[in-house]
Amino acid sequence: MKRILFSAIISAFLSSAAAQDMKTLFCQMPDQYIPQLQEAWRKDLTDLYKDGKEARLKNNMNGYSTLEKLTDDYLLLQSTERTRIEMRRFPLINGTYVVCMVTTFSGPAPDSRIAFFSTEWKPLDGAAIFTPPTREDFFRQDADTTGVAWQETQAALDMDLIEYRLSPDTATLTAEYSTPQYLNEEMRKTVSPFLTGKRVIYTWKQSRLEREKE
Repeated sequence: MKRILFSAIISAFLSSAAAQDMKTLFCQMPDQYIPQLQEAWRKDLTDLYKDGKEARLKNNMNGYSTLEKLTDDYLLLQSTERTRIEMRRFPLINGTYVVCMVTTFSGPAPDSRIAFFSTEWKPLDGAAIFTPPTREDFFRQDADTTGVAWQETQAALDMDLIEYRLSPDTATLTAEYSTPQYLNEEMRKTVSPFLTGKRVIYTWKQSRLEREKE
């Protein structure tokens, strides 16, 4: 009942223009969500991509933005040298869509932010659509937590970074624990036995991203 009610609320919230493809959505998105590129520049990028040319333009941060992939449902943009933006539209049962936007910042290790919008670019309640993984999802349950190696691991992993990736081909989202990537090689060897090394995969089902069972 809760899911049906939520789906009905979202459906009422979305406009009749929900069938817009990703090119249209990208061009019409508010500048505040992608300050590196104004609307006219985003349109130029999509035109270059559709014409089979290199879709790369100078942005307003004295760098370059490259549109790497564009389909009706999916977009991959390297917006700056260190920032990657992915977008995918997920279908609701009445022919409308939810837009998922993943922004990944590449420092010593990649870290992502995820947000959801209507096709009019009105923010949606992410908590009702997606339950993020926790660090425990990436740690082995049978690991020995009584020794010095465990204490060193806990001290080294003093922040939780997660990299999200949308699939260009399927309605799925993948989460990977990226914190170890900012450690040096020696410390990575120390923490590796405590980690599962697995990714957490979510699949879109009707009105939310559901975690796949292992």
